[in-house]
This record gives sequence, C-alpha cells and structure tokens, in this order.
Amino acid sequence: MRSVANKKMVNRKFLFNQLIVLSLSAAALSVALQQQATAELMPNSSYSAIAAESVKSDRKLPNLGTPELPPLGEPFRHIPQEPKPPVTPIEEVRLVLKLRERRVYLYRQNKVQASFPVAVGKGGWETPTGNFKVIQMIKDPVWQNPWTGELIPAGPDNPLGSRWMGFWTDGKNVIGFHGTPNPESIGGAASHGCVRMFDKDAQALFEKVAVGTPVIVEH
Repeated sequence: MRSVANKKMVNRKFLFNQLIVLSLSAAALSVALQQQATAELMPNSSYSAIAAESVKSDRKLPNLGTPELPPLGEPFRHIPQEPKPPVTPIEEVRLVLKLRERRVYLYRQNKVQASFPVAVGKGGWETPTGNFKVIQMIKDPVWQNPWTGELIPAGPDNPLGSRWMGFWTDGKNVIGFHGTPNPESIGGAASHGCVRMFDKDAQALFEKVAVGTPVIVEH
C-alpha cells in the first residue's frame, strides 16, 4: 500500500512539473508573437514617416522673385507721388504782352511759338498791366463809338479789324487784342488802351487761343 501511495505522489509531481513547463512555454510563445508583430509594424511606420516627409519636401514655396531695390536718383519709382492735374489746352498756352517791346508772345508749354508786333495804349490811356484771361472772342466784330454811340459794322473801315479778343474789363469798358485799318500805328503807343495788331496777325492769333487763355501784360 505504501509503495502504491509513493507511486501516486511521484506521478502528481511529474504532472505538476509538466504543467509548469507548458505554462512557461505558452508565455514564451506569447512574448515571441508580440515581438514579431511589433517588428512587422516598425518598417511600415518608418515608411509612412519617410513618405510624409517626402510629400512635405515636394511642396514648393511660391516664387516671389528677387526684390527690386530702388536705383539711386529715381525715388519716384518707389515713393508714391501726388497725381498731377491734367493740363488743358487753355492752360498750356499763354500770351505775354511786353509793352516796352510793343510785342505779344505766344507760349506753348513754356516755349515761344510765335510773336507779333503791336500798338499799345497812349499816354493817359495806358494798357493795364497784370495777369488776365481771354474773356471774349468775336469774328467780324461790330464797333460802337464810346462817345457818340455810333455803330460801325464789320468791314474794312471797322476800327477793330476782323478779329477781337477781349481780356480786361471794368464792367463798362473792355480792352483786348484786335486788328486795325491803320497798320501804320503798329509799333507805337496809339490806342485808348487796346492792343492793335496787323489784321493778318490778329487772325492768326485768334486761331491759337481760346476763352480762358492766360494773358500776362508786362511793362
């Protein structure tokens, strides 16, 4: 009986040891499987990171070009300038009457385009000096005698000739450039304030000015 009992005890120890071995083997197998799975995932993760980095490197920044530096002496190219008012045909043309010279000059953009000899106001009836503008233009004007009120129609005997360009008034009297039937007076001080011209010159000047053209009268 004792022998049988000992034999059973041995068998139990053997089975217990086998269970321990099996448990350890199962644990080792589980660890091995986990390590293999981790090893398989690592290359994929590394490839994803490399691919993402490649995509980032393929994105090109916009080409902004090389900034242009302002050349010396040309600040207007980079500094905002105030807009210049447009120049009208009236403003770019002006007349300058020089009384001592008995001559009127036509300027266009500060360059003399033409000049004409004139007669100016005589003593006591001097042509006024200053800055004025053409205020009236008439072809073939009718002249009214300021003392008698008589009207002289357009024609060869009209004291104003064939063209009239008024530039000064006191509200009653008017002074201007005009032709004359008395060409011998040109070059002298002979009028009652007006500026006499050869009739052909008055016609030429009439075509080059307009109402609003500046008139500067100097001594």
